[in-house]
Amino acid sequence: MQASDAENPKIPNRSETEPQNTWDLSKLFPDDKSWEEGLKSYESLMERLSSFKGTLGKSAAHLADYLNFSKEFGILEERLNYYSDLRQTEDEGDSSARTMTGRFIMAASKAQAAASWAIPEIQSIPDADMERFLGDPGLGEYRIYLKKLLRYKPYILSDKEERLLAIQAEADGVGADIFSVLTNVDMEFGALDTPEGKRPLSQSTWSVFMENPDRNLRQQAYHGFYQVFDAHKTTLAALYSGSVKQDVIKARIRGFSSSRAAHLFPDNVPESVYDNLIATINNNLAPLHRYYRLRKQVLKLDTLRHYDVYAPIVSTAVKKTSWDEAVALIAAALAPLGETYVNTLRSGLLGRWADRYENKGKRSGAFSAGSYTGDPYILMNYKEDRIRDIFTLAHEGGHSMHSWYSSRSNPFMHYGYTIFEAEVASTFNEELLFRYLKDHADSQDLKVYVINKRADDLLATLYRQTMFAEFEQRSHELEESGTPLTVDVLRNEYRRLLTNYFGPDMTLEEVSDLEGLRIPHFYRAFYVYKYATGISASLALAERVLAGGLQEQEDYFNFLKSGGSRFPIEALKRAGVDMSTPGPIEAACGVFNSLVAELERLIG
Repeated sequence: MQASDAENPKIPNRSETEPQNTWDLSKLFPDDKSWEEGLKSYESLMERLSSFKGTLGKSAAHLADYLNFSKEFGILEERLNYYSDLRQTEDEGDSSARTMTGRFIMAASKAQAAASWAIPEIQSIPDADMERFLGDPGLGEYRIYLKKLLRYKPYILSDKEERLLAIQAEADGVGADIFSVLTNVDMEFGALDTPEGKRPLSQSTWSVFMENPDRNLRQQAYHGFYQVFDAHKTTLAALYSGSVKQDVIKARIRGFSSSRAAHLFPDNVPESVYDNLIATINNNLAPLHRYYRLRKQVLKLDTLRHYDVYAPIVSTAVKKTSWDEAVALIAAALAPLGETYVNTLRSGLLGRWADRYENKGKRSGAFSAGSYTGDPYILMNYKEDRIRDIFTLAHEGGHSMHSWYSSRSNPFMHYGYTIFEAEVASTFNEELLFRYLKDHADSQDLKVYVINKRADDLLATLYRQTMFAEFEQRSHELEESGTPLTVDVLRNEYRRLLTNYFGPDMTLEEVSDLEGLRIPHFYRAFYVYKYATGISASLALAERVLAGGLQEQEDYFNFLKSGGSRFPIEALKRAGVDMSTPGPIEAACGVFNSLVAELERLIG
């Protein structure tokens, strides 16, 4: 009995988790009771919002009074949001935590509607008056926030129209919610016979089956999985079509030239950056096709199928790494960033920034949640026997250190950095960890494993996300041109991309193009391209920092500290990489090419 328990350790309940292995949320609120008191204060303060209406253009002092109130209100709102959300992720089945989250969302929606007049009122201040206001010392910490806000002036509607949009904001995510419920709850994928017995096939186990060395099992899982999607393809296509329609309608309401222009506008990212990414990747598909050819050769396959692209082509390196050992490895890998960065991250990871291990009901996966007042919290489900989890911890640590620097270097109103920048800091850490593990591998198997893992990660982040971005662009263009997004139209567009990206060595299944109907990120339009630009920027910056000196290191820290004080293209340019050109994308493709060449030499 004891041996069996050791082989199949029981997943503990949340109450059985040691406190030192959990995050400490007390910097947000000491406990749930304090959160309740905070929510009451929030609801009370909300009533004051209307008292500022009609005053913002009277003087710089009046505008400053409102912004000072808005800042304190926003800080409280963020604390309430982060605390309730993080508490819910600890145990998704905890009804009290879910209730807290629901109550906050309802209150925040009311606050958004109650404050909907403010931006149009600020926008209506005459340009000459606003220019004079911006010179007032009382508005010093708000200048960047206001200048960014004024960019929206051509796209801001009337007070009444903005209120209507704010009231219906809760409905924006309905398509994504229905997609999630349909694919994660209502769809039944059955179970498969494995050497370990029957195992359920689901959205969460899909990737495990696709990585299984047994090709027959992969084939069964693949066809069993897509058989269910095939049965729901018309509904799924209608859901995605509705989401795209909503993107297009909202862009037109505000007067943007396209839905893509509307989504890129907040970050001030030129549409040419998106076009450069797609064009450059399409011009550099040869290394990707070579990698698939290598995969076919190493797996000794007559025909490479869609269910073969995630199967291991090298033996998994077995290496148990405790949490403390993982932190030590990451600290050693990030040594080029200096003592302050390394010691801060080490202290946080060995302290209580992170919720470390799995417990019953805990949200799967990993994330970093950095706020202005709390620690830059990290959710993990760390497994000691998975080298991949060390990379995940380094990745999330990069996000958290970005938040740490940003919150300490900027006022609240513009401390938040964009997603475009966020993926730079995280994948930068992964690159340094990869180089360290490769250089210090204690066996050839481990060295080959980390090289192959890095190639797979670049494929997934650089090439695959660009393919997704190309599909998003095409589907929105079709909708904007008046072409209905039927299931056949969507499948044809996606199959064309699959054929182009996988190349001549891939034999696609009849159902392969249904993949385009199961990607959750498509319900958050024009988001995925940032993964590809982020990895490209981080590779360039990692090379620059490692090959440079103190100035290159300082340039990188200035980027981490910039928060929302600059638009992302400018912030990255100051750090030493110009994402307005194809250069960083070309260089990233070159890195992938070198990894494929090394794998060809080692295992080809």
